[in-house]
Amino acid sequence: MTQKPYVIDQMISAKSIAARIEDLATEIEAEYKDTNKLIVVGLLRGSFVFIADLVRELDLPVEVDFLEASSYGDGMESSREVRILKDLRGQIEGRDVLVVEDIVDTGHTLHQVIDMLNTRHPAKLNSIALLDKPSRREVDMKATWTGFEIPDEFVVGYGIDYAQRNRNLPFIGKVRFT
Repeated sequence: MTQKPYVIDQMISAKSIAARIEDLATEIEAEYKDTNKLIVVGLLRGSFVFIADLVRELDLPVEVDFLEASSYGDGMESSREVRILKDLRGQIEGRDVLVVEDIVDTGHTLHQVIDMLNTRHPAKLNSIALLDKPSRREVDMKATWTGFEIPDEFVVGYGIDYAQRNRNLPFIGKVRFT
């Protein structure tokens, strides 16, 4: 796949992301204050930076697991067909679970993942997304907690990629093709 030349304009600074994660961690701690262990499920690959920073802020006993779901491939548009590429290693039945997503766009991925995990009978199942693009929503799905609501822009950074590039940026940036 040949990529068009592009530049990245910063939308959300690393400092703003860190401050928002601290606030979100406080809210999550209040929700799960009575848990004996919170299973934090990161949706790979885009959530890996977010989940790392989030769990370090949580003053709770946590276990981390990962699920890889894909609806994008290397493109910029969701295929709306969600494929599970890697399932959880552990069991979640009767456990408190928090699903960590990088971005809720059409809502298809998070909706299908939540539906699938609910069939495994967790005690409590919530979700958190770093970014939310409500203008793109195609299914009725909203994360329990959201870091930032953004406009319909293609974004990269802080774990989010464009054709496997730019995940390592410490901020969220808008891709602008030149």
